[in-house]
Amino acid sequence: MTFHRFPDGFVWGSATAAYQIEGARHEDGRADSIWDTFAHTPGAVMGGDHGDVACDHYHRWASDVDLIAGLGVDAYRLSIAWPRVMDEQGRPNPKGLAFYKRLLARLKDKGLQQVLVFADPATATIAIDGSAASPSRSSRASW
Repeated sequence: MTFHRFPDGFVWGSATAAYQIEGARHEDGRADSIWDTFAHTPGAVMGGDHGDVACDHYHRWASDVDLIAGLGVDAYRLSIAWPRVMDEQGRPNPKGLAFYKRLLARLKDKGLQQVLVFADPATATIAIDGSAASPSRSSRASW
């Protein structure tokens, strides 16, 4: 049997998606996303499941990071939920930004590389009526 080695510098990590883990649907100024709207549409999702609570990462983030660090991985890929960091008018949400700032600081403190993906760049309001400008893919957040 031949075993293959991963190349030097290969980064082992774990990953999550904001909608699937965060929960806290309407807390601290989070707007609805297109996924919230879809998941709450009768008949759209088997069993009527939705991400309103999910894994409750929004409240359990510190212990979640401890669990990730305990896996012995080098990196964590996370998505940033646009409806948490921007309101329905396209303005920054300070409480949502503060959540991710705390999360990223703890990841750094635990020695984990952070790989960020912006998820769902449209709140439900933006997607339905276009009332706020969608973010540019080239724009950068300054936290």
